[in-house]
Amino acid sequence: MQTFTFEATHWRPTFPEGHKRRRRHGHSFRAAVRVAGAVDERRGYLVDHGEIKTACEPVRKQLDHSCLNEIPGLSNPTAEVLARWIWERLKAKLPGLAAVIVFETCTTGCEYRGL
Repeated sequence: MQTFTFEATHWRPTFPEGHKRRRRHGHSFRAAVRVAGAVDERRGYLVDHGEIKTACEPVRKQLDHSCLNEIPGLSNPTAEVLARWIWERLKAKLPGLAAVIVFETCTTGCEYRGL
C-alpha cells in the first residue's frame, strides 16, 4: 500500500441549504492505494512502491491545492466519488489495483474497490 496527501477545498452541492458541509471548506486529504496479487517469488514483492508512487503523482498534483468541485468529474466531491475518480485514473497504470481509500479527516473516509 502507498499513501499520498493533498490539500484541497470543496463543498457538497447535494447537502441541504444551511448545512455546514454545503459551504466551501478545506481538508488535508489522505489517499491510500492498495494493490493485490501473487508475490513474485524471485523478486520477493508484488509491486515496487516507487511504481505506485509514480502512478499516483499526476493524480496528487491535479488534486493538491485545488477546488475539487472545479475538476471535471468531481462536481460532487464526496469521499466516495473521489475514491472512484482516483481509481479510474490509476487502474490502467496499476494492473494489481485492489482498493483506493480516501480520508477527508483523521476519522472519516471511504474505500473503493472497483465495484
